[in-house]
Amino acid sequence: MADSVITDELWDEFHAVVTMTSRELTDWMLTQSSGEDTATLATTPDLEVTQQVVAILGKRRTDVTPDDADTMALVVDQVRTIRGDEPEPEAYDDDVRHLLMSFGHDPLKPTDA
Repeated sequence: MADSVITDELWDEFHAVVTMTSRELTDWMLTQSSGEDTATLATTPDLEVTQQVVAILGKRRTDVTPDDADTMALVVDQVRTIRGDEPEPEAYDDDVRHLLMSFGHDPLKPTDA
């Protein structure tokens, strides 16, 4: 059963750090792939990760696969690492904000994380 693939903690953490809707994230991917922001960081995740986040957002918990769970754990870890302790949204420059948005986290949106 798929429930054993994902813990309550991971499910909750993922949905807390991913503050963007699937529509917002899809629009963000289109912006990135169109070349509007040509000054991307070397550490910006591959669009594949962003696409995986969009796909996960459209799933019910029972439909989450082991690969999805790995992606969810990666996203939670990356967002928390980049944000650090008690971040102030205003403190982010555009590059850091764009990096976070590639993981589905817009630091300017409210979060429970």
